[in-house]
Amino acid sequence: MNVLDVILIIIKFGGALAVFLFAMKMMSEGLQKIAGSKMRAVLSRFTGRPWNGILTGLIVTAVIQSSSATTVMVVSFVNAGMLALRGAIAVIMGANIGTTATAWIITFFGLGGGGGAFSLPMLLGLISLFFIFSKSDRLQYVGQTIMGLTMLLVGMDLLQAAMPNLEEYPGLLEAMASVGDHGFWSVLLFIVVGTLLTCLVQSSSAMMAITLLMCYNGLITMPVAIALVLGQNIGTTITANLAAMVTNAAGKKAARAHLVFNVVGVLITLTVLNPFTALVNNIFPNDLPMAITLFHTLFNVGNTLILVWFIPQIEKLVNWMVPEKKEEGDEVFRLTYIEPTLLSTAELNLQNAKKEIEVFSRRVLKMYTFLPGLCTAKDDKEFDATMQRIAKYEGITDNMEMEISKFLTLVGSGDLSKHGSERISTMLRIIDNLESIGDTIYQIAMTRRNKREDALHFDNQMNANLEEMTALVQEALDVMDSNLHDYDHVNLDAAYEAERRINEFRNQLRAKHLEAIKQGTYDYATGNAYSSLYALYEKLGDYVINVSEAIDNSRKHQED
Repeated sequence: MNVLDVILIIIKFGGALAVFLFAMKMMSEGLQKIAGSKMRAVLSRFTGRPWNGILTGLIVTAVIQSSSATTVMVVSFVNAGMLALRGAIAVIMGANIGTTATAWIITFFGLGGGGGAFSLPMLLGLISLFFIFSKSDRLQYVGQTIMGLTMLLVGMDLLQAAMPNLEEYPGLLEAMASVGDHGFWSVLLFIVVGTLLTCLVQSSSAMMAITLLMCYNGLITMPVAIALVLGQNIGTTITANLAAMVTNAAGKKAARAHLVFNVVGVLITLTVLNPFTALVNNIFPNDLPMAITLFHTLFNVGNTLILVWFIPQIEKLVNWMVPEKKEEGDEVFRLTYIEPTLLSTAELNLQNAKKEIEVFSRRVLKMYTFLPGLCTAKDDKEFDATMQRIAKYEGITDNMEMEISKFLTLVGSGDLSKHGSERISTMLRIIDNLESIGDTIYQIAMTRRNKREDALHFDNQMNANLEEMTALVQEALDVMDSNLHDYDHVNLDAAYEAERRINEFRNQLRAKHLEAIKQGTYDYATGNAYSSLYALYEKLGDYVINVSEAIDNSRKHQED
């Protein structure tokens, strides 16, 4: 085997692997779009019972055909405070079982040239779906899934064709045999190899496919194959841990729990490796790929049945591994729930954006509570301190609007369902109005500062009117914030009622103001500052109702 032969083998194998990985991505994204919102609902409403969590993780992973997608989802939900760590550990256990479905698909349909036999009819069925039912979004997603499965089987054929015939290279066979002939040390070596290769490829399914092909072609023995499978189960945890690098402590803990579960599972299996190997060998004595697939399933099921009773201990361990840090105050800009590293599952990131928008809303509401302090400030120092806080929050709202928009744009550039795209449009409209609310609050504060600098005086009635307007806008803000927590049950009637009361009171103030100007009750400068303030409050109310209307519009689109 010369250098050119090695290069050609690497190129052929790399191309075949790229087809396989692309097919897995296409199939997974198609399945996520078919049931993406339902998968979010299932995970986010999980009750916390371990066996329910295991079943949830199993079903979700089997449906979307990606344990990495499930674990990243779990990390993001824990990061968003929607899933308790103990429940997340149970879901991860179930995800490990669910991912074994891919190995069974490969074993039954992807070995021995079976993929090519199935590819043509599947592709023809896909074309029929696109041409006949192209107006149906759901059927398009089904078509994408079928295309992904078709390409996956084609990828298996390409991988098998790219496998070198090692019988032509007896020296290489002897070297492999010698490496695998050191008992337990060889097992440890190939566990490390399996871990590193899975980290490199970023897909345990792809590595499982390669392992099964090597078994099918007689290139590796059962002990080597089992060691590679054990290593793959450790290596697959890298995806969630990479995603958790920039999440909060809770998200990091969920990712570490995945690592702990798989590492402990491998250690348990090593203690009973010989009888375990003998068991699967006796069940499939003449079919190594089936034996390895069964081993993979029994490994994950067995570890789950054992470790489910130790979830509290795993939770304590990861709490120790990831100590809590003192959280920064609201007056420091930071995003809490969304990170670009979680973009591997675009359809499933919208819930994190929703939680971040809720934080945005809370900050806007807190910013609004600073305004009365400008009226009650005892001296210039206290007034200036309040102004600085409002200015700081105005900067925070600008940054939040910009960063959430960037995130939503990145998510929108992925392969999303129609509903997902509409939800992104709604969120962009919401954050635009939240940022406008922050700007208007700052404008009110600046008007108050100008009034103070110009030594203008409001009488008791004017101050009382502005206080009432402040209270009416506060009620509208509270309704808006409540609506942002549940898009499916938006209280639009309450939002419109709050808006109506603001507009009616503004109209009353404007009529009285015009009459006061005619009668010379106060001078022009005072009247201008006064009218500017109640007009800004009414303008703020307009932005508030826009948020609730955007949510309601999104809900109607979903119902349609």
